Amino acid sequence: MTAPLDSTLVAQYLTDHPQFFEEHADLLGEIKLASPLTGRAVSLQERQMEVLRDKYKTLELRMSNLMRLASENEAIANKFHRWTQVLLQSEDVGSMPHAVASGLKNSFEVPQVTLRIWGAAPDYADEWFVKGVSEDARIFANSLLAPYCGANKDFEAVRWLDDPSAVVSTVIIPLRKPGDKQAFGLLIMGSQDANRFTSLMATDFLIHIGETSSTALAWLLA
Repeated sequence: MTAPLDSTLVAQYLTDHPQFFEEHADLLGEIKLASPLTGRAVSLQERQMEVLRDKYKTLELRMSNLMRLASENEAIANKFHRWTQVLLQSEDVGSMPHAVASGLKNSFEVPQVTLRIWGAAPDYADEWFVKGVSEDARIFANSLLAPYCGANKDFEAVRWLDDPSAVVSTVIIPLRKPGDKQAFGLLIMGSQDANRFTSLMATDFLIHIGETSSTALAWLLA
């Protein structure tokens, strides 16, 4: 009695002898395989075409996603560029907090934006951007190793926005000098849309916004 062939050995044989189907071309049309797409029996040639078409569709979808991401990143980069232009046009150091906040609000179309800093020079003691910061808020800022992006959990920082009760999702970015572990401020953005800022969002651009804002606002410190 002939022992059944091991499928692995058959596959290895065909791999080692690619000329097999050249020598037995008639088998390409005779061998029938079940198609997972149509449910009917198809030839080896037809099945191969189905596999290739499926791979092509997968690659086409992947390329489409890459093009979409590239387009989205380009749009964000353009907004970031417009915002940095606003900062460069700021008339003096004292107007920089307003330029940072209003520039983000307008360039990125964020409903609400504000910021707070501490340790500012005495000349800015009465300015809006140094008021209402508790010790808890400073501790919270120091604990943020990266921007927070997600649901508003009744953060104190969110209450600094003009209409905190309307904020459902938020971004909170710590402000630090390069190399410092201690934060000297917080930048806050808020939206009434729960999907505007989510925990699944990439934070690369938010980190860049934080670094740029930190550099622009560090001149206000004592």
